[in-house]
Amino acid sequence: MSKEKDKNKKESALKVNDGIDEPSQINPDVVKKFLSQKKTFSIEGIIEGIKNGDRVALSRAITMIESLNPTHYELAQKIIQECLPLSGNSLRIGITGIPGAGKSTFIESFGTMLTNLGHNVAVLAIDPTSQISKGSILGDKVRMEKLATNPKAFIRPSPSAGTLGGVSRKTKESMILCEAAGFDIILIETVGVGQSEVAVKNMIDFFLLLLVAGAGDELQGMKRGIIEMADAIFINKADGDNLNKAKISAQEYKLAMHLLPPHPAGWVPVVDVCSAITGYNLDIIWQTIQNYVNLAKNNGFFDRNRQHQEAQRIYDYLVEELNLFFWNNDKLQSEYEALKQQVLQQKLTAYQAATILKSLFIKLLSKI
Repeated sequence: MSKEKDKNKKESALKVNDGIDEPSQINPDVVKKFLSQKKTFSIEGIIEGIKNGDRVALSRAITMIESLNPTHYELAQKIIQECLPLSGNSLRIGITGIPGAGKSTFIESFGTMLTNLGHNVAVLAIDPTSQISKGSILGDKVRMEKLATNPKAFIRPSPSAGTLGGVSRKTKESMILCEAAGFDIILIETVGVGQSEVAVKNMIDFFLLLLVAGAGDELQGMKRGIIEMADAIFINKADGDNLNKAKISAQEYKLAMHLLPPHPAGWVPVVDVCSAITGYNLDIIWQTIQNYVNLAKNNGFFDRNRQHQEAQRIYDYLVEELNLFFWNNDKLQSEYEALKQQVLQQKLTAYQAATILKSLFIKLLSKI
């Protein structure tokens, strides 16, 4: 039978030529070049790299700061300690606003303008973390495509990881490293969740609130707390047919600002319009920030505010360390689960369970 098949195959008019082997989807030359350029860092190498403005070293250090791995945490603290003497020389600007206010577009335009003026700009952009999937998009480098490729800028998107305050748990430490790397302006883009963004006020020198015309409903959701914290309010997207609407909205906010308590620095918050798309009034924003800094430094508020922030940082670290101790302790975890079941079965109140856990917590701490 096989011989008959072979005979028919030879006599057939149809002929299929052998195919060409598909080339590899990976270019070996590119891989070889990448591996030759890939750097391996020791802790000392990372510290030295940061001090020399190496972006790769800076990125790796921030990744270690954000890690929940205890080993990474300890190493990150060593890096921060070494970089601390080189920090504190930047101008820290917080930028917040309602969703859709154009924060990312504004930062790209504003950051590009600052780099053109000779500044080195670091952007710490906080993306909201989903409470369901626990994931974050981290798309700021995509939204800030032009600034992301700017040699005088550095963009680091980080997940909020559920942290209240609209800022990442480790934003303060990341800011220290960016300053040590030579960035003289730090822009912190917050999640934009409203009143809970008070945490960002404890790490920046100037707080800019971006709004859009007709944002009354959104603003009501943010309450007046966010307005009281703002050092300047600018109505963004003031271009084309929207320019007049933006100016009317700005005038309304100017009138409303008179009803708020006096600014602790003796500063009168500025309210105006701008357009991140056209660049309209971006220079006015920069001049406003400079005017504020000059006033705050001359009357001593700038330094007092920085000192207050450092004191607040001690409290933040203490809370975090106690939290880590509690949730990483097997005995406390076991007791928590047992007490939780009693609460669910209505054998204990939540307050009683918390009191028992507190007593055990204190007892374990006393044995350290």
